Amino acid sequence: MLNLNILSVTLPLTNPVLIFSVILFIILFAPLVLHRFKIPDIVGLIIAGALIGPYGLHIMDRDSSIVLFGTVGLLYIMFVAGLEIDMADFKKNSKRSLIFGLYTFFIPMILGTFAGVYLLDFSYPTSILLASMFASHTLVTYPIVSKYGITKNRAVNVTIGGTVVTCLLALLVLAVIVGMSTGELTQGFWIQLGVSTVVFAFIVLWGFPFVGRWYFKRYDDRVGQFIFVLGLVFFASFLAEAAGLEAIIGAFLAGLALNRLIPNTSALMNRIEFVGNALFIPFFLIGVGMLVNFHVFLYDLTTVWVAVIMCVVATVSKFIPAWLAQKNFRFTTSERTLIFGLSNAQAAATLAAVLVGYNVILGTTPEGESIRLLNESVLNGTIVMILVTCIIASFATQKGAQEVALAEFAEDESVDNEEIEDRILIPLSNIENVEELVSLAVTIKSKKAKAVMTALNVIQADEGDSMAEKKANLLLEKATKAAAATDNELVTSLRYDEDIVNGIKNATKEHKITDIVLGLRKEGVISDTFLGNLTDRVLSKCATTTLVYRPAQPLSTIKRYIVVVPFRAEREIGFPYWVIRMWNMAKNSSSKIVFYADTAVLNVLQDIQAKHHVEVEFNEFNNWDDFLIISRDIKENDALMIVMSRKNYPSYLKNMAMIPTYLNKYFCKNSCILVYPMQIGIGEQELGALKTMPHVDSHDSLDELADVLRGLFKRNK
Repeated sequence: MLNLNILSVTLPLTNPVLIFSVILFIILFAPLVLHRFKIPDIVGLIIAGALIGPYGLHIMDRDSSIVLFGTVGLLYIMFVAGLEIDMADFKKNSKRSLIFGLYTFFIPMILGTFAGVYLLDFSYPTSILLASMFASHTLVTYPIVSKYGITKNRAVNVTIGGTVVTCLLALLVLAVIVGMSTGELTQGFWIQLGVSTVVFAFIVLWGFPFVGRWYFKRYDDRVGQFIFVLGLVFFASFLAEAAGLEAIIGAFLAGLALNRLIPNTSALMNRIEFVGNALFIPFFLIGVGMLVNFHVFLYDLTTVWVAVIMCVVATVSKFIPAWLAQKNFRFTTSERTLIFGLSNAQAAATLAAVLVGYNVILGTTPEGESIRLLNESVLNGTIVMILVTCIIASFATQKGAQEVALAEFAEDESVDNEEIEDRILIPLSNIENVEELVSLAVTIKSKKAKAVMTALNVIQADEGDSMAEKKANLLLEKATKAAAATDNELVTSLRYDEDIVNGIKNATKEHKITDIVLGLRKEGVISDTFLGNLTDRVLSKCATTTLVYRPAQPLSTIKRYIVVVPFRAEREIGFPYWVIRMWNMAKNSSSKIVFYADTAVLNVLQDIQAKHHVEVEFNEFNNWDDFLIISRDIKENDALMIVMSRKNYPSYLKNMAMIPTYLNKYFCKNSCILVYPMQIGIGEQELGALKTMPHVDSHDSLDELADVLRGLFKRNK
């Protein structure tokens, strides 16, 4: 029977199903409507929250469910910011981040204290606490940066690092002022705060990577991995609060701790970003809008004055540090705008500070009213400041992000008018390693450059039965799903041929393949007849860069790639192209690469590393007769990569024949990748991709070789 009571809807809404439905439609339609007026999505959601909130049309209350989802959204923003940081650039820019963090803390503190004392007639403790609210900021507009794909830009890295610095200092000021006002600022307070902070940081930064790597190596359930990560994020946020810090600090450190375990190209990262951007972060923005109370400005001129001063000081005191950062670090005007946009929005720490200050009662007036550390005018002014700064920050971030993204695109286009694509072929025969092979292909390709991945299964003509075709379709379907989970497209190819190797060779010619990714069984060994008959024949007939992969653990759990390079490797025509793949792996996985090579190769690699920074270590290694010295340096979570060569080519060494024995005996517990550089003179020279690539002669000088590499890096940026 139809329940007629459902039609009698009263405001504010109380039916949880209807509330959730209304919010979802707001998340869907608010950006669509405001796009026509070129208003950023973030501003649209905040305005929508103000309209439906208790001080607007009062369609719904800001109840515990809105607060809960909003808190999750805020922590999500900070977590994703820590997760997407390029750790190599973060370390490289650590001094800049510290300098900017001090700029964006002390300048608001000075201007805010002056405004509080001389313009608003507040006491010094109240003025200092007010200034600390200006000093802190929240990365509310970070999703805009993520949408434009510039999360690894140097200005973004500097701003994120500066955010942590200024928020920590601002929260410390909050603790000190409140402690002074309540008489709790004792020696024990400082000891407790210091010890709890150290313990918290140790658990998150050391314990989380250890536990995370253990879990990811043993469990590959996609839902389980997602829930596991969320559990760590919120546990870290709780530990931060228990240590006397703000929860957002815990979420950000959790992102840093799990950074290397969740590569940007992974399926898990795609799911994390999708859920946050679709649900939790919009909830947070709508919840911020619900706080805005416009009514107080109609009756209280003091609140209007306080709000105006707070908005002006907060905006000016964040623009000045951005301007100083631009001048000091020689950033562009667009990057300055980006820094200002990211650092101007006030939300989480500001709201926490004003609520704490509002709840601190210093005494009572003769009329019996409470004297608060921060009065009601500051509380209401703070809500307006949050709205105004979020709107300004959204417009500034969108403008800066557009200009930076266009500048990067223009730089890529100016390198060469010809389109060069990564064309990666993944021959499949074993369902157990499909996901790992797709993961490796995604990791070695450039994130920005065009890429076509093709999964191939070849059925021998004499096995053309329905079972063989069914098995092939199952393999290709699994590969398609694995690629889709990382937000990458994969082309599938099922073909019949008299010989499997001929099928692979013909597919390489037809698709103009630049790289082949071959796999070996996880529990299998590399045969004494080298890699096995099939792989050997592929290498003898296909001239493209070929990676032969034996996975022992998921790529995301690998800490370091130990790369052994033979003597005269720089003379191979394919040298620049496998180097590009190495750098892509380092960028996409945030893992460290340790090179063992001779001086000539190291000189070229060091020149590239100076201009395209990834975390790299260089070790001189000349004696392949003593190859087993590598086994002393390799650790449990390292992967071994050996750059090989086909016979009769410049870098071929007779010792390479012993590599299978070494891998089976001394490196059986480590993932291994054998890299065969691209060559000419193999098979029928089916290198169509070479027509659009710069030529590398074996007699080129190191400087000329470095120039070729720099050009390729620009194209693969």
